[in-house]
Amino acid sequence: MPARRARRSTTFAASLAAPLFAAAPGAADDIALDVIEVAGGRNREAALGLNLATTSRSGSRLGLTPLETPASLDIIAGETIRARGQTTIEEAVTQNAVGITSVAAPGNGNLAFTARGFAGPSSVQQLYDGTRLYVGAGTVTFPFDTWSAERIEVLRGPASVLYGEGAIGGIINVVPKKPVFSPVGEARAAIGQDGVARLALDSGGPVSEAMAYRFNLSGNRAGGWVRPDGDFRNLALSAALTWRATPDLSVTLSHDLGHNEPTRYWGSPLVGTRVPDRLRFTNYNVQDSQIAWFDNWTQLRTEWNPSPDITVRNTAYRLSTERHWRDVEQYTYQPATGLIRRDDYIEIVHREEQIGNRLDATFRGSLFGLKTTSLVGFDVNHIDFRRDSNAPFGGESFVDPFIVAQGRFINLAGTRTDIVSRTRQASVFAENRLELTPQLALVTGVRYDAPTVSVSRPLAASRFEKTFDSVSYRVGAVYTPVPDFALYAQVATAADPLGSLVTTSVAQSQFGLATGEQVEAGAKGLFDNGRGEWTFAAYHIRKDNLLTPIPDRPTEVAAVGSQSSRGVEVAFAYRLSEAWRIEANTALLRARYDNFSQTIDGALVSFAGRVPVDVPQRVTNVWLSFAFAPGWVARLGVNDVGPVFSDFANAVRRPGYTLLNATLDWQVTPTSRLSLRGTNLTDQLYAVSGNSNSWLLGRPRSVELAYHVTF
Repeated sequence: MPARRARRSTTFAASLAAPLFAAAPGAADDIALDVIEVAGGRNREAALGLNLATTSRSGSRLGLTPLETPASLDIIAGETIRARGQTTIEEAVTQNAVGITSVAAPGNGNLAFTARGFAGPSSVQQLYDGTRLYVGAGTVTFPFDTWSAERIEVLRGPASVLYGEGAIGGIINVVPKKPVFSPVGEARAAIGQDGVARLALDSGGPVSEAMAYRFNLSGNRAGGWVRPDGDFRNLALSAALTWRATPDLSVTLSHDLGHNEPTRYWGSPLVGTRVPDRLRFTNYNVQDSQIAWFDNWTQLRTEWNPSPDITVRNTAYRLSTERHWRDVEQYTYQPATGLIRRDDYIEIVHREEQIGNRLDATFRGSLFGLKTTSLVGFDVNHIDFRRDSNAPFGGESFVDPFIVAQGRFINLAGTRTDIVSRTRQASVFAENRLELTPQLALVTGVRYDAPTVSVSRPLAASRFEKTFDSVSYRVGAVYTPVPDFALYAQVATAADPLGSLVTTSVAQSQFGLATGEQVEAGAKGLFDNGRGEWTFAAYHIRKDNLLTPIPDRPTEVAAVGSQSSRGVEVAFAYRLSEAWRIEANTALLRARYDNFSQTIDGALVSFAGRVPVDVPQRVTNVWLSFAFAPGWVARLGVNDVGPVFSDFANAVRRPGYTLLNATLDWQVTPTSRLSLRGTNLTDQLYAVSGNSNSWLLGRPRSVELAYHVTF
């Protein structure tokens, strides 16, 4: 077990909290500690609050803290995530980050988000350890498990200047645990309702004086809460080896894989405007349905510091994924007969490989006597993608809503190769931070991207090749009139593909990338000697020439002239006493279609002024924790999401929801902890995503018991 040191007060309340610190990973979320010593001998702030003074590489490659970054950045510590019982990336992001909501569905890999009024992987980019997977057909399937995450960083607002096209709403970067030179070890076992069973292991330490390792393994399975065929199982593995070749040169080789067979559930049919309680737990998929995803990520990272003022980093990587769906995906209640109409019998197979390299160099020095840090770099990628499907996805059947005859999959067209694409990407980028005065810094960045996409569609006998180049920039200023308080402002631009870049259609290839611009201003600070942190941001984003999926017809898109959003976001964290702590955030926004018309039944219909599909206008998270007795911590969380619309005209409304989650931890021994976790304690029936015919419902009330040991 790694050594840990902490500064404590000598108050009676502190004596209540002190035994909890022995829990190490997981307990740090709620203990009144200022600094902990982590494995490897490096000190960092405890995993508490907003982490405004913690160095991040998601908001900038210059190694700035959120307090130094002219943008909105959340850093969610892995210890916090696991202490709150959040086992999936989707839960960790939506229940902790500011203003992020889920639009997860099996078709997008159960990993799709909205941010600042924009939805889906084409606008909210997802990264793993700073590396992006080029998304094929709107689907991201890894990472999905939080066990191996050291932290999750969420940058809200345009990020194309850092990561290329596809990030106008923001980015979500899952940073895995790294090799350490002091031994670490922990394991977890959990059981819960609906046959839930979880096992996880984390081990790390030195192999020699110059070499260290980290190994994480986690597996989950359950019978599921819908019947029949609601079961799921998954396995995630993360392994890394670091070699310190010299004091100035280190090399890390890592490999991650994920195998996921999620619940084969595509939603519950609406009867009128809601899902009746009698239908809540019924799965209408076919008997021989299948969903399976397999992802592999290999990275070789090298960091060289030839001098204190120069750092050179290189990352070479290979990412591959294989996915298979065979389902009936649309369910519509028929009032005339009382039956459920099932259609869209869809079989799809994805095979994707991405090979790339990213190199950057950081230089620290002075310019005309002013302190400056500059970074220049480039990245290149080669992506091969193939999709087999049974398009045009025909077939239909009718079933009794209460006595379901599942039936078998109908494949009218046969499953054939319908998309073959090859993408070659290259970009150059640069960033700079210039200290105009000790209190005022200018942070700028620019990036030029030039991906060339070649797509063949054998069934349609069509083919094209096109280069979608773009330039993105960010100009921001941070003013720190007093320590631990910063005012900032920025202007940033971004570019998004009209769909998934590597599966661009012939129709989409006739257009350029969608472009956007954001203006943002805000303030951040620490107070009461670091016991509290807060952030405030106000922004306006406008995006032009975008495409959006048509509700009820997920394989089709509609062209939108322009869409905009404006909003305010507030986050707050405060240690009320040695035993009590609160963290809260809220986001209020006004998102609208500004210029959007469609021809319907021969008439031109305008949707200008309507709220974009799947975008809530308010999101709030609150977490309250209480170390109420020696060795005991209770946590209560609230996740409130406003209503959304399922259609362009805003005629089909999905109600908002408020989830109540809680955990109770008992420190059994200095190295073991027993945890009781409850999700959706009020058993609210709510929809994560949906359309005008059906809702994909979230989990009902569930309880788990977990045992955690360190060694």
